[in-house]
Amino acid sequence: MLARPSALDLARSVKAFHALSDPTRLRLVDLLREGERCVCELTDALGSAQNRLSFHLRVLKDVGLVLDRKEGRWVYYRLNPIQVRKLAGALSDCCSADKPWLKNACC
Repeated sequence: MLARPSALDLARSVKAFHALSDPTRLRLVDLLREGERCVCELTDALGSAQNRLSFHLRVLKDVGLVLDRKEGRWVYYRLNPIQVRKLAGALSDCCSADKPWLKNACC
């Protein structure tokens, strides 16, 4: 039987799902699925101002979904696969076959 998530795990999931509740941040995550991108590429792809995207990228960084690195004057962003897997696991664990309340569920 799977262990129930701790209060800390739940709090982290809440923050991460809240971060993903914004359409711009979801679009950023989608773009970063293809690999690391320079902030200038993200700006061009979304047709948005750099300061606006920096705010959204900061939100995603704060919850650990995005990592960055600086090279010269540019910052490059990529998804954090460990955190993405953890967040996906938070959902998939809900539909685990060993959950007694899911015997007749649609999952």
